[in-house]
Amino acid sequence: MAILFDIQRFCIHDGPGVRTTLFFKGCPLRCQWCQNPESQNSKPEIAFYQEKCVGCFECLEACPREAILSLPDQRVDRNRCDACGKCAEVCTQDALRLVGGDWDAESLLEEIAADRDFFLDSGGGVTLSGGEPLLHGDFLLEFLSLAKSEGIHINLETCGMAGYEVLSSLTPLLDLVYFDLKLMDSQEHARYTGAPNARILNNFSLLAEEFPAVQARMPVIPGVNDSEENIFQTAAFLRHNKKNSIHLLPYHNLGQSKLTRLDAGAEPFYIRDIPEDYLIRAREAFEKEDVHAIVYE
Repeated sequence: MAILFDIQRFCIHDGPGVRTTLFFKGCPLRCQWCQNPESQNSKPEIAFYQEKCVGCFECLEACPREAILSLPDQRVDRNRCDACGKCAEVCTQDALRLVGGDWDAESLLEEIAADRDFFLDSGGGVTLSGGEPLLHGDFLLEFLSLAKSEGIHINLETCGMAGYEVLSSLTPLLDLVYFDLKLMDSQEHARYTGAPNARILNNFSLLAEEFPAVQARMPVIPGVNDSEENIFQTAAFLRHNKKNSIHLLPYHNLGQSKLTRLDAGAEPFYIRDIPEDYLIRAREAFEKEDVHAIVYE
């Protein structure tokens, strides 16, 4: 079994062709700019959309653990809640939502099988995202074996923070890996993501040698990792590993609003004045270092 918090269809930026993207719950990093903070906790959670609540308190009556609060800006007592989802079931306004549900490998394959024609017509497939899919290594071995027997193209998106033996065990079942490189300085990496980067960089080097179809990516965060020094070091690292391209992903503030819905307690991370040309400048800096940079808007 694995816990997923979303399945998105008709994705066009998560690999070649039209894709179905599976979002796994749980992540070893705590990136301050995270677009999907609901992915970080490995367990199901209840999200509260305050702007949708009409104060009927049907949820209060439905909760068997008395975890519903009547406070105007907080609805869930996280210490009591076990994410059974009963409150979300009775909420007619969709103000309470269960984030995360259990899937077994066969049921998940059946779910994505309906999209097979789109995969075949477009050269697409399934993308494993999150969170960090590698936290579900045993499940992925089972699921990917089933998916590959159906001829489905598989792309893995990873932050690289896992034991290499997990990643290596999956490579025979993968067609492509999108591997995030955020910051080269380990102290800065720990400051902004909660963990140093030695394991991540080592995993990338090992994977690049073993698995040619690994593509580096970098979420470009203005003022954090778009400096000339970080780009220079990233480009040098890629060249050292015989890689000459990188995908640049844009920053946005959309993930920050989700923090309050989950009572996550993390400090909001807002960049209010985002330079219009920050992605262009990052691309030009990589090209100057002989690394081809592809910008995703």
